[in-house]
Amino acid sequence: MNRRIIIILVVVVGLAIAAFATKGFGLFARADAGQLSLYGNVDIREVDMSFRVGGRIGDIAVDEGAKVKSGQPLAVLDTATIQSRMAEADARLGQAQAQLNKLKNGNRIQDIGQARARVAAAQAVYENAQRDYARRQPLVGPGAISRDIWEQTVSDRDRARAQLLEAQQGLSLLNAGSRTEDIAAAQADVRAAQATRDSAGTDLGDTRLVAASDGTVVTRALEPGAIVQPGQTVLTISIDRPMRVRAYVAETDLSRISPGMKVAVTVDGNQKIYHGTIGYIAPKAEFTPKSVETENLRTDLVYQVRVIVEDPDDALRQGQPVTVKVPGARPRHEN
Repeated sequence: MNRRIIIILVVVVGLAIAAFATKGFGLFARADAGQLSLYGNVDIREVDMSFRVGGRIGDIAVDEGAKVKSGQPLAVLDTATIQSRMAEADARLGQAQAQLNKLKNGNRIQDIGQARARVAAAQAVYENAQRDYARRQPLVGPGAISRDIWEQTVSDRDRARAQLLEAQQGLSLLNAGSRTEDIAAAQADVRAAQATRDSAGTDLGDTRLVAASDGTVVTRALEPGAIVQPGQTVLTISIDRPMRVRAYVAETDLSRISPGMKVAVTVDGNQKIYHGTIGYIAPKAEFTPKSVETENLRTDLVYQVRVIVEDPDDALRQGQPVTVKVPGARPRHEN
């Protein structure tokens, strides 16, 4: 009797061991056989907001913890100095444009009339000097006039002829108008003045600091009245939309997942299950970061996985440890 019981017990134990080794002889499968659990953290995404130009901070409209929208004004600089530059640039631009218009429009009728009058006056003087020259020339040889008078007559005639030529050239220039080179130089002056004005306008626009994206103000580094340098951080904004989770998958499980798979994200102390999608899997392996808790050894190689959370809320914080479950993960191929 005892021998029979012993035999039965041996058979039962053997069947139990075989069933455990074969997972119920293949008839029973674990309910979570296709599920894969990954571990990681919510990505910390921050942007340091700063002015492109320096100056004195006039006002800061938000404080730490404030929710901001893309394009929302955050802070402004005092604009007195840049406004002065704008006024100076406007004046120079107006001056350059006026000079260009003057060259393009040509000379006024009155200016040409004055030049013609000068030519006529010079012509009369020259003709009078020429008559004196013709009348006195025969008197030089007989000595009827002195040598000094004759030399003065010649000099007056030559001077009158030069003045006539000068007046005629002046009239010719007025009739010809401005040179092409002068107009081109004036156009270049206008462009340079416009560029200076545009630069001042850009600097004036950069005295307003606006949010680049939706987020939350996490740091207010300066206060109104402070003198800020270009590029100096004034506010730091945490970007929480879209929210991303950085998780890690072991090298042995890499073939079980692929981009586009749906996942469930959970955090300690929160009953809500967040839904997401695998958006990216790193092409290179790395050693397991110390901040990640996995069941594998720390020295195992892992691949970074980025998950886009589709329904985040304020309970899901940046840097928070999370568990990512992949219910549709492919079965692991075991040797």
